[in-house]
Amino acid sequence: MNWREYVRAVEPYTPGEQPKDENVIKLNTNENPYGPSDKVKSCVQDLDLLRKYPDPAASDLVEAIASYHGVEPGQVFVGVGSDDVLGMAFLTFFNSERPILFPDITYSFYPVWAELYKIPYRTKALTEDFRILPEDYKEENGGVVFPNPNAPTARLMELSSVEEIIRSNKDSIVIVDEAYIDFAPEGSSALSLVDRYDNLLVVRTFSKSRSMAGLRIGYAIGQKELIDAMQAVKYSYNSYTMNRPSILYGCASIQDEEYFRSTVERIIRTRDSFAAAMEGLGFRVIPSAANFVFVEHETIPAVEIFEKAREAGIYFRHFRQPGIDNFLRITIGTEEEMETVIKFLTNLT
Repeated sequence: MNWREYVRAVEPYTPGEQPKDENVIKLNTNENPYGPSDKVKSCVQDLDLLRKYPDPAASDLVEAIASYHGVEPGQVFVGVGSDDVLGMAFLTFFNSERPILFPDITYSFYPVWAELYKIPYRTKALTEDFRILPEDYKEENGGVVFPNPNAPTARLMELSSVEEIIRSNKDSIVIVDEAYIDFAPEGSSALSLVDRYDNLLVVRTFSKSRSMAGLRIGYAIGQKELIDAMQAVKYSYNSYTMNRPSILYGCASIQDEEYFRSTVERIIRTRDSFAAAMEGLGFRVIPSAANFVFVEHETIPAVEIFEKAREAGIYFRHFRQPGIDNFLRITIGTEEEMETVIKFLTNLT
């Protein structure tokens, strides 16, 4: 018997490249270019407290998130980034022999978790213009998960269509991954449906709109029965998932609504003006409700643009995946960074 026969073999998720050189324009991982609020920056943690374990329930952060969204603390689950929260949700809720459903072009961690946890799954094709069709998610399944806005396409599904999927799957858990929802029009979030559907779990993150990707703060909101189930799995796996600084800084971030709104609005304005400029350069731009755009040029292959941009110190994201291999995902940076990108692309095209 060889131990190698029993190693769990999976195809891991591939994150965006993290260049060592700080003097680049990094637009490949959907980070917020403006940094967290001054209230976060001014928080000073007593380092002596780091010798003690953090609150396993992260009660302060849970209560702050609950108050912000107008729900009960028992409806909130927190984790180390939304990836941790999503992974815990997969482990908790997707345990039947029926396949879970998600789009064929979507967040590429979904099939990784499915393979890791031995969850059967089936993907559903997007339309030619990258839309999710609610009718594709009305067959028997073991659960449904999708981002809204979708990634990497940036397309937003109308809330009525999201509700159609939830309503059509009352015997399954539906996870709506809202990592980018703060950049979408008001009224787009499925959080308004949580009290109406006991099979809905909405997942959010502090990484994008709150400029805190380095702290890894994610959370889920659903009815208490769902959250209790996730807590039971968490405490069976790792009780101390949230560290003290993340709890402290997360609470501080929520207290600065003015800064949060101003940076989100700034990114949206830059996104829309950048998208218009890209169209003027011969790019097809998929309508975006996120902090990035998904584009292809009418004549120049995406891989060529990707490589020449990288040589110039500009990092985009290119997916070598059928159906989107001629597209680039470009994070929205500062106004100055996007102007530099436009100048570079103008000279290239």
